Amino acid sequence: MPTISRFYGVTIQMFWREHGPPHFHARYGRHTAIVDIRSMELVRGTMPSRARLLILEWVLAHQSELLENWDLCAVKLPPKPIDPLP
Repeated sequence: MPTISRFYGVTIQMFWREHGPPHFHARYGRHTAIVDIRSMELVRGTMPSRARLLILEWVLAHQSELLENWDLCAVKLPPKPIDPLP
């Protein structure tokens, strides 16, 4: 499971065998969530508010890169690393 970014205890991953809509997996401690890239909504799982806000801030800054990575995964290519939050 390719990790594409890590920041403030949050790990962001994308998988090759996933189906739409475009999304990624976020982990923070024992919490896990699936986040829709376009709507920026948690579609499954839970996340503490602080971690959720950090994730949403990160998605806003990197939405186009996330969509590019989704397209790479769709053709079974590894996603590229994305810069963490500063």
